[in-house]
Amino acid sequence: MMLNRPFRSVLYLPGSNARALEKAQSLPVDAIIFDLEDAVSPDQKVNARLALAEKLTQGDFGQRYRIVRINGLETEWGDDDLAQFAAVGPDAILIPKVESRDALNDIAALLDQVPAAKNTKLWAMMETPKGILNAAEIAKSDRLEGFVMGTNDLAKDLGSRSREAMITSLQHCLLAARAEGLICIDGVFNAFKDEDGLRAEAEQGRDFGFDGKSLIHPAQLAISNAVFGPSEDEVDTARRQIEAFQTAQEDGKGVAVVDGKIVENLHVETARSLLAKASAIAEMEG
Repeated sequence: MMLNRPFRSVLYLPGSNARALEKAQSLPVDAIIFDLEDAVSPDQKVNARLALAEKLTQGDFGQRYRIVRINGLETEWGDDDLAQFAAVGPDAILIPKVESRDALNDIAALLDQVPAAKNTKLWAMMETPKGILNAAEIAKSDRLEGFVMGTNDLAKDLGSRSREAMITSLQHCLLAARAEGLICIDGVFNAFKDEDGLRAEAEQGRDFGFDGKSLIHPAQLAISNAVFGPSEDEVDTARRQIEAFQTAQEDGKGVAVVDGKIVENLHVETARSLLAKASAIAEMEG
């Protein structure tokens, strides 16, 4: 897991929208999911694949993490999608509706045969009941780097009408991801004009432990970046925790006290990780 690389905001963009792809090169987003699946109509999938491959080859997306969501390999487009983007070698390829470890290992074996894909990771959409139940095994897959929660599809399959009904599924996948050191991204918030709703759901996802949130509109970026990024107060506290613990160790003590709370080695590890993440964000934002 890339502990310090920020994934506060992970924006879906249609692979068929040339204007959106151009604009993406200047958006304040940590990662982009270039979508060839749900966001592209069947009659546009081939053209979208070719256009996106060219854009990723020629475009400058800076430090934004490039993830391509291909169509499922059971569809008529999936095999060609995989072959095309294995040759391009983006940061990661996102596989929809993953339900087994073997399925991902087979894809990883195909990527192993393509030199351009040497450093390309796999990400898994966790969006079906079977996939959720198999999360612990899926998390052990070859080349796997992250989970993305597909809450819309999951809600459909479950017949649920609220986020609360999916909390067990969300936490189950997060547990599986953390057990194997994977990144785990929360699902989308559909009402992109509802800033208060987005903030509340993002804060809940952050408090659960998710690394960031998947987004459907650039208007959601600022809130997601703010919620999942370290605040000034958190950075200040982290620095003081490290300093206090170092002083305590020099005095022969195993713990320190900051703001009336015990600080042990595990808190210092968390503090150092937070500062490293803050530093990575600052570098990305120039």
